[in-house]
Amino acid sequence: MKILEIREAVASIASPIRNAYIDFSKMTVSVVAVVTDVIRDGKPVIGYGFNSNGRYAARGLLNERFLPRLREAKPDELINDAGDNLDLHKIWSVMMSNEKPGGHGERSVAVGVVDMAIWDAVSKIAGVPLYQHLAHTYGDGKADDSVFVYAAGGYYYSGKDDSQLRAEMRRYLDLGYSVVKMKIGGASLDEDMRRIESVLEVVGGGKHLGVDANGRFDLETAVAYAEAMKKYDLFWYEEAGDPLDYQLQAELAKAYPGAMATGEKLFSHQDARNLVRHGGMRPDRDWLQFDCVLSYGLVEYMRTLEAIADEGFSSRNCIPHGGHQLSLNIAAGLKLGGNESYPEVFKPFGGFADGIRVENGRVGLPDAPGIGFEQKTDLIKLMRSITETEPGANTVR
Repeated sequence: MKILEIREAVASIASPIRNAYIDFSKMTVSVVAVVTDVIRDGKPVIGYGFNSNGRYAARGLLNERFLPRLREAKPDELINDAGDNLDLHKIWSVMMSNEKPGGHGERSVAVGVVDMAIWDAVSKIAGVPLYQHLAHTYGDGKADDSVFVYAAGGYYYSGKDDSQLRAEMRRYLDLGYSVVKMKIGGASLDEDMRRIESVLEVVGGGKHLGVDANGRFDLETAVAYAEAMKKYDLFWYEEAGDPLDYQLQAELAKAYPGAMATGEKLFSHQDARNLVRHGGMRPDRDWLQFDCVLSYGLVEYMRTLEAIADEGFSSRNCIPHGGHQLSLNIAAGLKLGGNESYPEVFKPFGGFADGIRVENGRVGLPDAPGIGFEQKTDLIKLMRSITETEPGANTVR
């Protein structure tokens, strides 16, 4: 077997929203389709991948470095020893050939996009859902039958008042979520506390609400927010400071007894290990949000799980950023703590298979080979349409 073709495109997920650091008015994602010579139901198996929101499309890196390496590789450099499927670890090594260690920036996004597409193809070729493939190949043989999910929203945008924020959170509860998340740090401390208290009136207590500062705060501000929020007993206090400022995170842990969450902007197992070693993270209450698609893909994510296990953290401490179906499969197959969800933004890349509802804060998975993209009509339609156009004309605006 072999890879016949790798297609790349760019899609827009622009939205008039902002967090404490950036707006999403020009946000894009890369989409990759890996076409194999394996035939299922009369058609070639195609694996699809895309990157999570918050990082822009990686078109230059994909086309200048990583895709040419795969296209130039010999077929046996990309398949397993049995010759009946692609080999994720070989493919990852080919993509990362001639790359120096360190420098975990946007190249981790480019590799992660392709990695997602390969995992989709591998599990389709195997004829099983990815979560089952992961459970049997890398886990304990049994996948979780449902996954905890929380609804991420509460963004700032022009003209949005507290009543609109409350209405948004009510919609999430009505959809079946038991925990919601909102942004902080894009307004004054007093205004954000008012916004938090407004949402608490709707959700029924702090255990149902997480807050996210998106790395906006210095230590003094992070501690000031911590002192103001202690009384709420929130689900978590997310990403108070710069993601690489482990000392700030460690000092904040001394001031804030509640649960904290961070890690979505760390892109390697080395960075993850440094966070849990030096960032004051506590295995009994804190959450790790590493997003495999932004951090070199699932091949590297499994190294990350090993690295944090060595420091006393469980896979159950992990609730990945991104809100996509790959992380949902990983959460079920490798027994993570849950997954993020974006019910109202970044469509159609977030969300779950058609017809699968959130119930009591948990969601099931489709019984279909691969990641399950084909079970999400609007997403698979978009990915097929933009990756089947002519090269050079495959950008959606």
